[in-house]
Amino acid sequence: MDLTQTIEPRSDQLNADDLISGPRDVTITGVTAGTAEQPVNIELAEYPGRPYKPAKSMRRVLVTAWGPDSDAYTGRRMRLYRDPSVRFGRDEVGGIRISHLSDIDGPVQLALTVTRGKRARYVVEPLPGTGGVADEAIEQAATVEELRALWATATPDQQARITQRATQLTEQAKEQQK
Repeated sequence: MDLTQTIEPRSDQLNADDLISGPRDVTITGVTAGTAEQPVNIELAEYPGRPYKPAKSMRRVLVTAWGPDSDAYTGRRMRLYRDPSVRFGRDEVGGIRISHLSDIDGPVQLALTVTRGKRARYVVEPLPGTGGVADEAIEQAATVEELRALWATATPDQQARITQRATQLTEQAKEQQK
């Protein structure tokens, strides 16, 4: 029995504890503005209703690798992992980091601030097998809009499954209206 689901925290956002069981490849379905404290919400197909709210250093990684236009992120994929050494102030509290991204030609290197005045090299690798979207993202899509977001980067086989899933969702909606 896989105990992963039994240890997931109850929260309105993706947390480092969600990744205790290991890294996860996720598909972006949209990016919205957040609060002043957490200004970016990255909606994920694999975690509906629980956006990833990247810290400033991971936002810098995204802008360096994919550019500043978050509209272009929809349908792209990334591998997130829990890094127990992430600090908040002086305490190591753990946090979410990005290790791999789709839609990059090679490793992306940049210097990220570790502590005031100290920077360290950070490398993000290309996500292997990024010729498409995560199959689970198609299966877990709850709306036709989510499926539309996946379409652009899906392989032809996945596009066929997206069409089938969209038909299924449309039929379910019609049944609920009766």
